[in-house]
Amino acid sequence: MNSPMSSFFNRDISWLSFNERLLTEAAKEHLPLLERLKFLSIFSSNLDEFYRVRMPAIRALHRLNKKKQDKQEVMSLPDVIEEVNETIKNHQQQFGGILSQLLPSLKESGVQLIYNEEIPFPVQEAASDYFFSHLLAYLHIVELTKDSSFFPENNKLYQLLIAKQETREESLYLVNIPSDSLPRFISLNVDNKDYILFIDDILRHNLRKLPQFSGLSHIYSMKVTRDAELEIADEYEGDLAEKIERQIEKRDFGFATRLLYEGGMPQEYLEQVTAILKLEKATLVEGGRYHNLKDFSDLPLKTPSLFYEKWSPLAVNVPQGKSLFDSIQEQDILINNPYQSYDSVIRFFNEAAVNPDVENIYITVYRLATDSRIASALITAAKNGKKVSVFVELKARFDEANNIKWSKKMKAAGIKIIYSIPTLKVHAKIALVTRKNAPALGIFSTGNFNEVTAAFYTDHVLLTANHSLLAEVEQLFYFLEKRRKPTGQDNIHFKHLLVAQFNLKDHFTQLIEREIENASKGLESGITIKLNNLEEEKMISLLYKASQAGVKIKLIVRGICRLIPGVAGLSENISVIRIIDRYLEHGRVFIFSNNGNTEMYLGSADWMYRNIYRRIEVCFPIYDVAIAQTLLNLINIQLQDNVQAVSIDSHGKNLPVENGTARTSSQEKIYQALKIQAEAAPVPVVPL
Repeated sequence: MNSPMSSFFNRDISWLSFNERLLTEAAKEHLPLLERLKFLSIFSSNLDEFYRVRMPAIRALHRLNKKKQDKQEVMSLPDVIEEVNETIKNHQQQFGGILSQLLPSLKESGVQLIYNEEIPFPVQEAASDYFFSHLLAYLHIVELTKDSSFFPENNKLYQLLIAKQETREESLYLVNIPSDSLPRFISLNVDNKDYILFIDDILRHNLRKLPQFSGLSHIYSMKVTRDAELEIADEYEGDLAEKIERQIEKRDFGFATRLLYEGGMPQEYLEQVTAILKLEKATLVEGGRYHNLKDFSDLPLKTPSLFYEKWSPLAVNVPQGKSLFDSIQEQDILINNPYQSYDSVIRFFNEAAVNPDVENIYITVYRLATDSRIASALITAAKNGKKVSVFVELKARFDEANNIKWSKKMKAAGIKIIYSIPTLKVHAKIALVTRKNAPALGIFSTGNFNEVTAAFYTDHVLLTANHSLLAEVEQLFYFLEKRRKPTGQDNIHFKHLLVAQFNLKDHFTQLIEREIENASKGLESGITIKLNNLEEEKMISLLYKASQAGVKIKLIVRGICRLIPGVAGLSENISVIRIIDRYLEHGRVFIFSNNGNTEMYLGSADWMYRNIYRRIEVCFPIYDVAIAQTLLNLINIQLQDNVQAVSIDSHGKNLPVENGTARTSSQEKIYQALKIQAEAAPVPVVPL
């Protein structure tokens, strides 16, 4: 168990604490049923990613010389591995318990989801028809023998079949569950009743009808999870896109980190499968009949009562008949998605594509939508004679293939494509438009230029004509074209923007040190920060130093938090909350009291080692007074949350928030506050 005997929580235990918070949400009986299933789906997806990304890292660290281990860590690596395994086991038991409560409730709501039971007789004929007319086309049947070279792919679903032939001993077969080619769930209507079946069960029920499985005795589901990292040997030479494409093809064939198998599988079969498939080094995890339950998010249901009440995105006021560009030139515009419509961001690129005064468009791309309207607008702009330069980060994990696809389309349309910088990711979310005889315009965002994720990620997008900011953005784009890490010879200076690799860490350090100095002089001081992840030890140590100097620090950290709050002599002036609700909290906000002259930044950077030292990140100041006040109000609402927020204690546990204020669910209250603002009513100002 985590203990405040040293300076930092273990990052992986903290991450699992975040995933546990999703289970807590799924367990809430007052939530709509399919939303609860959706939280289980996210939990399942996250756990798969943990085994793909973090388990290989934990094992690699374990192999290092113990002398190299950080002595300030709360736990030793063997203890971490033991607690990770025990925690995941407990989480899976909670998952099963919640699901067992949800399924009867679904049936009471008229949803006949067949789970862990035989296919009802009225549906068997229709299920059999589906098996022969659809599933058979995608089945790969492999007999497992000592000489078998079959290699199960990452997170693909399989069924292990035990069959006895008349002339042979018992044989083992693997059959794929083709959920990558067909929907995982099939909806069947029989006698005016709707049933939803897993294709897993349709297979299980009908495989005996195939001649080679007439002697089928047992069926067990299983899947293998594999390491997700790509290895790019030399990014300085050759076509990086081609290299990454080749590596993506190999990703699903990385070394196995987990074998998840159906409970009840006899030890002798488990040992045979492990040996034949060469999975001896994988963690063996006993589970249920169904794996990849992230697919719950794809249940074929549309009943409104099973979902959250819809919040229609609020319009961002642009006078009718007026150009968005003219509106931005007159005043900065802030979009708080998904509460407010992302259409203005789409419109920005659409107007840029056809405006005769636009000369150049620059943009960084980290994760585009699969059918990206933004990318389509950029292609249109190039066809209309604009000079379009797109920096495409090809190393965005799990989005490499989509980014490569779009980069090829854009390049074919005449767009200048700038590929990844060797050994450095560009995670900044910025765009710049230059015009003839008119000021430049730009976008700064805390989230990706992705209209799909903008519908459920909470982010902040600034549309601005601020010359000081945009001049520095132009400098940054000129640097990015060099495709190399910054050196001391790069004569680039940022006065307004905070850019990782240049001045971000140093400037944040100065801002914290200033709060420490103000506190020592008895002046007003305070720090409020909202992040996805807080991991980097030097920045955490600075926050500890500020706490010890008497600076009050309020943190909103969604995921990993290695900082230990509330420890006397270390962090007694630091509080941490975590908010989980219908939307994924994603914005990064940094607020410094500055003796009453509040200084505020938004940006793309979490305080993690990778963000500060291995990426290009951009944080940008908020100079518009009205926008700054809106953001202060939104953050203050989140700090008051005592419904969806939990506080993180000195043992890393999620505890209910008891702040003595009226019942406050921050996402609901923020939507209502922005709705009032959209209706031109004043938003109440509550100081932090």
